[in-house]
Amino acid sequence: MTSAPEKGRAARRWARRLAAAAGLAALCALPATAADATPSRDGRTSAHPPLYVSDYGNNRVVALPARGGAQTTVPFDGLVRPTGVAGDASGRLYVADTGNNRVVVRAADGGGQTTVPTEGLSRPLGLALDRAGNLYVADSFNDRVVKVSVATGTQTTVPTTGLLHPWGLALDPAGNLYVSDFVNDRVVKVAADGSGQSTVPALGLSQPTGLALGATGDLYIADSGNDRVVRIAEGGGQTTVPTTGLGDPLGLALDGCGGLYIADGSHDRVVRVQEAGGGQTTLPATGLNTPTGLAFLPTDTRP
Repeated sequence: MTSAPEKGRAARRWARRLAAAAGLAALCALPATAADATPSRDGRTSAHPPLYVSDYGNNRVVALPARGGAQTTVPFDGLVRPTGVAGDASGRLYVADTGNNRVVVRAADGGGQTTVPTEGLSRPLGLALDRAGNLYVADSFNDRVVKVSVATGTQTTVPTTGLLHPWGLALDPAGNLYVSDFVNDRVVKVAADGSGQSTVPALGLSQPTGLALGATGDLYIADSGNDRVVRIAEGGGQTTVPTTGLGDPLGLALDGCGGLYIADGSHDRVVRVQEAGGGQTTLPATGLNTPTGLAFLPTDTRP
């Protein structure tokens, strides 16, 4: 039987979750001019954060207001061929500095850039962060994924089998890790409980790159060799996201309001489509050269 205190805690958890969901719904309903305002001079951030894009060919990271506005360059130093980007709820932004075989991070308060302590990385690509503050890195040329504790700096290798140039990473709320296995034309799932690795049932993939997980558990895969994005429904079944004119899609990101963003690498642009399909637009951007990684800073809605 459930005790009264346990029932009270459960009720409070559900209340917090409902409040978070209501807040997200209100955010998505905001008009674009309010939702996409840039940070103000006093440091307060807007309701809708910008989209961060690793501009691979220009050795930089740019911030694009997701629904229009001025493009800015994030002040990272010394980047060479940046790829994966990821952010945490406190506002830190991580970048895979692929050409320098390292991962760098900038603090939200403008406190400067530091290098994440890692060992032996070779061409790191995709990044992902879990809720405990662990950073996952697709260590591509070493055919592995490593996990780095941001708190302690301890590095471990995630147990996987047969990866060849892993690229994209994504984590679900339960802590299961998804990895796009670029050379093997597949996506694998590494169970959080240590029960092993399985292959996601996706058909016809060719050189998969970026990954993104929707709120309902749908998995989006940038199928770069086929110039498309596919969706694997949480309950099973594969569909192709309706897009026009993609060439070598790389990074993916979801804004939590029904928008799917795609780094269209060959066409030096970022496009937005609806998760449900249709409504493709190109984000206003200047001078992109092979955009690769995409990320929004998350809103911390944990109970």
